[in-house]
Amino acid sequence: MSTLKNKVQLIGNVGQEPTITNLENGKKVASLSLATNEHYKNGKSEKQTDTNWHSLVAWGKTAEVIEKYVNKGKEIAIEGKLMSRSYEDNEGVKRYVTEVLINEILLLGNSE
Repeated sequence: MSTLKNKVQLIGNVGQEPTITNLENGKKVASLSLATNEHYKNGKSEKQTDTNWHSLVAWGKTAEVIEKYVNKGKEIAIEGKLMSRSYEDNEGVKRYVTEVLINEILLLGNSE
């Protein structure tokens, strides 16, 4: 278990078209959101679904794969690590963001 320090694995559907940014140095960065669903039955045995949204970021070759093959609704599996950062918005308010930095992506089902 000592090698499992910061590892995230998710399977879900892409929430909107990925945003691809071409940087001045020629590298690409992809930003996208992923919805994961958890199904369970409540106390009345009614089927319930909880949806969680995750912000994902990919660089380089992985961003190129996303640009070419991933669109809204596509089911994907990813492996990566959690990253946190902060920035100041236009009003000078400090904002905090937690994202999953994708190391590997697996394209699953068809696009919706």
